[in-house]
Amino acid sequence: MSYIIHGATGAQGGPLYARLLASGRKALAAVRDPAKIAGKPAVAVDNDSVDSLVAAYRGADGVFIHLPQTSEPARVQQARNIVEAIKAAKPKRVVVSTSGTIIDQPGTVLQTPEDSAVAILARGVAESGVSHAIAAPRLYLENLLLPMVLEPAQAEGVLRYPVRADFPVSWSSHLDVAEVAERLLTDHTATGVVGIGHRPGLKGADLAAGFSGQSGRTVTFDALTPDAFGKLIEPMLGPATAGVVGLYQALSQAADNLISEDTSAQNLLGLRPRSVQQWLAEVLA
Repeated sequence: MSYIIHGATGAQGGPLYARLLASGRKALAAVRDPAKIAGKPAVAVDNDSVDSLVAAYRGADGVFIHLPQTSEPARVQQARNIVEAIKAAKPKRVVVSTSGTIIDQPGTVLQTPEDSAVAILARGVAESGVSHAIAAPRLYLENLLLPMVLEPAQAEGVLRYPVRADFPVSWSSHLDVAEVAERLLTDHTATGVVGIGHRPGLKGADLAAGFSGQSGRTVTFDALTPDAFGKLIEPMLGPATAGVVGLYQALSQAADNLISEDTSAQNLLGLRPRSVQQWLAEVLA
């Protein structure tokens, strides 16, 4: 029996894969070519092939899924393939990460459309009859490691980011998501959406205070407009910049970006996210 981990070679699934292996569980990286991951345990998987997915999922103790960053039409088809495979293979447990896409605030500007890939995946898994949970983080602290964000914070003492200074966010890290996902894979008690992130939400000054505590120097927060941030990241992201700018434009119209207390990992699992200072100490060590 094993745990199948999508994204095990990347930022999303990598920390979970490492946690499972460190705890002595049989975790398999779901990758196209297992030969490319230096002898680590893996299984060949192609998200475009239902048969490939079924073969990997059948008999599994659990499957962790997040959709890769590609075109939305491709993601929609992959979501449908994964759902079909889950229904056919019936693994013991499925945990989906929304990767920051919001599926639990219907009727708001932040809610992803029903025909989006993540919504299709979450809905399909819920309807599959398989034991499941939806890990639902909001903004990732790792966004603050982008060179155009981190370098000025370290060199100038100014943390620049495209949210209002008074905008509360349930920030979390990939490390937090991995901790929650591991619990959800191995403990089937919680089901449905499990929100991951800080409550109460962190504002700009809270982020800056974390950087100040880690660096030992005063760091202040400076709110950028989404368009100004887009100009900074365009050389790195190219065409993908438009989607990022669109996200922050949507956030600029919202009152907050907070997980629900009732469905939070704190309430359901007793797991709290790392503080900004604690997270920085881990990732910058």
